Amino acid sequence: MTTWITICDTCKREGWDAGDMSQTDGESLAYLIEAAATGLSGVKTRRVSCLMGCKRGCNIAIQGKDKLNYTLGDFEATTEAASGIVAYAISHHKSETGQVPYRDWPQAVKGHFITRHPPLPDTE
Repeated sequence: MTTWITICDTCKREGWDAGDMSQTDGESLAYLIEAAATGLSGVKTRRVSCLMGCKRGCNIAIQGKDKLNYTLGDFEATTEAASGIVAYAISHHKSETGQVPYRDWPQAVKGHFITRHPPLPDTE
């Protein structure tokens, strides 16, 4: 099963409007995550407009079918953040339940977790 890194591309961190404003902070982070995830097996990226976590931007979600899913935020658009997010997504992909032991979390994601969502029930 694929683990998805869902990236809010409309996130704007405080002070965004003091820069060149050619792209949002979310777009900048998205480019870095996409580059770090290029060619990976089992991990894919997608962009969405607004994860509704504006006070904690930049926001991403780590999601997989039948697994625990996570929302993370308060990221700056840096290669370190992008690499940590992708490394965590790889561990999420390898985990049967989506739970990754804290000792295995990349330093770049520690302190950035906002919510954990249980898998949706399989009812039809």
